[in-house]
Amino acid sequence: MFLTYVIEYVYTLQHQLNCYLLQVREWKNEGSKRYMCTGRPGWLTVSLRVGKYKKIHKNIMINLMDVLEVDNERQVVRVEPLVTMGQLTAHLNPMGWTIPVVPELDDLTVGGLIMGTGIESSSHIYGLFQHTCVAYELVLADGSLVRCSPTENSELFYAVPWSCGTLGFLVAAEIKMIPAKKYIKIHYEPVRGLQKICEKFTEESKKKENSFVEGLVYSLDEAVIMTGVLTDEAEQNKINRIGNYYKPWFFKHVEKYLKADRTGIEYIPSRHYYHRHTRSIFWELQDIIPFGNNPVFRYLFGWMVPPKISLLKLTQGEAIRKLYEQHHVVQDMLVPMKSLEKSIQTFHVDLNVYPLWLCPFILPNNPGMVHPKGDEAELYVDIGAYGEPKTKQFEARASMRQMEKFVRSVHGFQMLYADCYMTREEFWDMFDGSLYHKLREQMNCKDAFPEVYDKICKAARH
Repeated sequence: MFLTYVIEYVYTLQHQLNCYLLQVREWKNEGSKRYMCTGRPGWLTVSLRVGKYKKIHKNIMINLMDVLEVDNERQVVRVEPLVTMGQLTAHLNPMGWTIPVVPELDDLTVGGLIMGTGIESSSHIYGLFQHTCVAYELVLADGSLVRCSPTENSELFYAVPWSCGTLGFLVAAEIKMIPAKKYIKIHYEPVRGLQKICEKFTEESKKKENSFVEGLVYSLDEAVIMTGVLTDEAEQNKINRIGNYYKPWFFKHVEKYLKADRTGIEYIPSRHYYHRHTRSIFWELQDIIPFGNNPVFRYLFGWMVPPKISLLKLTQGEAIRKLYEQHHVVQDMLVPMKSLEKSIQTFHVDLNVYPLWLCPFILPNNPGMVHPKGDEAELYVDIGAYGEPKTKQFEARASMRQMEKFVRSVHGFQMLYADCYMTREEFWDMFDGSLYHKLREQMNCKDAFPEVYDKICKAARH
C-alpha cells in the first residue's frame, strides 16, 4: 500500500514538471511573441504591489507546492517553489529539523524568498535566505531543465537570487537544515538614546553565541533589543506560547518591557517564535483592526486573525489601493550596520513610522546582484518600516525617492517586493547587474522574460 502511494506521488510530481516544460516549449513553438511569467494570480503573493504584467504576459501555470525530500545525511531539504514557511516548519519541526533562516510570515513561499529575498533574526549568522540554499532547479527559456549549485552552473546559481523570475522558472530548491530545539530563550532589554540603541544592537549582532538578534524601535530614542538562544530546557513558569490566538500581539508584548523599563527572560516554543509576528502581520493589523489586541477581542475572535494578505488584496478596490499607496509605506531597506544611526535618523525625518524593525544579517561577498562594496563579508541590517507615515511633508513618490537616494549613498539595497521609484540608471547603480545581464544574453532571456527593473519598478511597470 505504502509503495503504491509513493509510486503515485512520484508519478504526479513528474507529470506536473512535464506540464511545466510543455507549456514553455509551446510558447517557443508559438513564436515567443510575449514575455512569460508564472500563472499564479498577483493577489496570491504576499507583496502589496499589484503586478499588471500578469495580464499581458504568457502565463505558465504551475502547481508545485510539495516538500519533496528530507535528506538527514546531507542535512538538506528539497522543496518546490510554492512551499510556504508555515508548511515547511510544520513539516520539519516534528522530525527534529528546521532551516537556518525562517522568514516571518507563514505564507511566504520558498520561490518568492529565493527570487526576491528573505531574512530572519538568525541572519547575522547565516545570511539571507538565499545563502542557506545549496542548489536550484530551473526551467530555462529554451524549455530545458537545469540544476545549479556553487559547483555546478555556478554563475546561474549566484545570479538567480533577486532576479524575480527573469532568468528562468524555479521548480525546486535544496535548503540546508539544522537541528531544531524545543524553545528559544529570549532576553528582552529596553534601551534609550539613539546612539546607545545602535551600539547595543551592533554589539549583540556581532556575537555568534546569540542564535537570534532583533530590535524593535518604538521612537527615535526608545527600543527593545532581543537576543535568543536555542534550548531544549525551559523554566516552566517562564514559558510563553506567544503564538496562541488569545495571546497579545508580539510587538505589544515586547513594548511592555520598554514601558516598565525592565529586562526580562522568556522561553518561547520554537515554532511560535519563528512566526511571532504573523498574527499581527508585524504591526499592520492595528491599522486594519484597531481593537484587535483588546483582550476581549482576542479571546472571542483572535482565532479568526490574521486575514490572509491575499484576501485583502483580492477584495481591495482600486480607489482604496491608490489611497493606501499614497498614505502607507511597507518598505525594507538593507544598509551597512555602520550606517544604522544615520539610517534611523533618515527614516525618522522622511517617514516617521514606528515601530521600526531591525534585523541584522551578514552579507557575504558572493557574485550576483547584492554584495558588499568591499572584498569581504560585511554586517548589514534590515530596517523595516510598515505603517502610516506621520511626517507632514510625506508624499509617496518624492519621499520614497529621497529614501532610495539615501540607501544608494550608503551602498544599501531596497527589497524588491515593495514599491520602487528609481529610474533604470539609479536601479543598476544600487544593484550589480554585471552577472545578471551576462546570463540574460547567454541564455536568450531577453525575448522570454522582462528585465527585473521592468518587472518591479513603478517607473517602468505596465
